[in-house]
Amino acid sequence: MRKTVVAIIIITFIFTSLTVAQGQSISVGVKSGDWIEYSVSTTGTPPPEQNLNWARIEILDVEGTAFHANFTVRYVNGTISSSVRFFNFSAGNVQAWIIIPANLSPNQYFYDSGIGSNVTIQGQMDETFAGANRVITYTNTTERNKEWDKATGVYMESNDYLGNYTVHAKATATNMWNPQILGFDQTVFYSLVVGIVVAVVIVVSLVVVTWKKKWIRR
Repeated sequence: MRKTVVAIIIITFIFTSLTVAQGQSISVGVKSGDWIEYSVSTTGTPPPEQNLNWARIEILDVEGTAFHANFTVRYVNGTISSSVRFFNFSAGNVQAWIIIPANLSPNQYFYDSGIGSNVTIQGQMDETFAGANRVITYTNTTERNKEWDKATGVYMESNDYLGNYTVHAKATATNMWNPQILGFDQTVFYSLVVGIVVAVVIVVSLVVVTWKKKWIRR
């Protein structure tokens, strides 16, 4: 009897451990060639290197839980600069929470080596970004408010409070999903429209042919 109880406890422990591990598995939601653009604004008195009005991120390569991304920014004075940043989710390199592991749900977390602790996802909601309805997760702290696209882990909107100035950014365009029309993926919508038009043409043609046959018989 005791052996049975012990066996059940061990099996339960293993199952629970596996479940937790799976729930916290590190998943990269981006791939090489993915890009996203943002409108950026600042309030207060930002330093010149933070006085932006546009930004773009393009994923260069992905290997395991690590990848490189090219960041291009445009300053208010019109000049543009680029730099390559390195992400490594296993090591907690999330670059101010710009891209985090994909498919994290509320109460799950990711590790940020910059602050030396875990960051917990606080909530989830549906919002429209870059022309499509997306599942969005978010976390708010005194230093920053961040919203991410759940499926990719890429941030959609943020407010970073940096002393005497604040940087706000919001996603405006991407190639990671298609814009939607009336809730449908753009490609699907146009396919439906074409299908409906073809169906209408066929029905009208059949009606005309039937009418002509009846008219000839008369």
